[in-house]
Amino acid sequence: MGVHQMPIGRSAGEGGADAPEVSSFAQKVLELLDRTEYRRCDRGEDVEDIYRLRYKAYRTNDIVPDMENQSISDELDETPNVYRFGIYIDQRLVSTMRIHHVTQETPFSPSVKAFGDVVLPLLAKGDTFICPSRFASDPEWTRVYPQLAYVTLRLAGMACYYFETPYGLSTVREDHAGFYKRVYYSEQISEPRGYPGVFSKVVLYRTNAYLNRERYYARFPFFRSTPLEQRLLFARPEGGELAPLTVLPTAKYYSDAA
Repeated sequence: MGVHQMPIGRSAGEGGADAPEVSSFAQKVLELLDRTEYRRCDRGEDVEDIYRLRYKAYRTNDIVPDMENQSISDELDETPNVYRFGIYIDQRLVSTMRIHHVTQETPFSPSVKAFGDVVLPLLAKGDTFICPSRFASDPEWTRVYPQLAYVTLRLAGMACYYFETPYGLSTVREDHAGFYKRVYYSEQISEPRGYPGVFSKVVLYRTNAYLNRERYYARFPFFRSTPLEQRLLFARPEGGELAPLTVLPTAKYYSDAA
């Protein structure tokens, strides 16, 4: 899955002359966040747009075969525990991610589908998980914004903290595993296996987002978020309420306060 601390991790409103400088890389991500909007896509054209973006990204990287409809979706896009997001920069869709909140009551996610013999016993013990998947970036805009992966993966950490779920599970291609070990301090908990519709084998990685939170924030202060941002992204609207159209990142409030 995806996704840190130092004095830069102080609560908004706290200052301090001893706050460390933000790295140039982190500063670039924070600047990109100023132009970013997150949108939870539940229906209509937004959903179709992210399905087409998945295909464009996966086909460009030769992950999936040619498909006549040039759109990728599956049964896990319709489960009761799914959250589909589009990430917009300057109001242009540039990346997408899907997140499942996996519990014993809602055991639906790519990790359960591919590694049920590993995940289901953990659910039976009372563990819960956040499973990010279907991460896809527009190939053209990825070259323009090399920080885009981090802007997108903020969502996974926020989901862990909103749902009070310490563990993140990532079902990833073997050649992508190094990123998850490097960024999330993830550990491999399965052997490589095939996955329907994907050429490469996949491996299951797990991270403890609570145990590693301070390490995350120390290296990547842009992963910080306010409880309000988390709630706007993941709370289900109650009867008669409308979900927010877009949600703006809040990491800069922590950076500004440091």
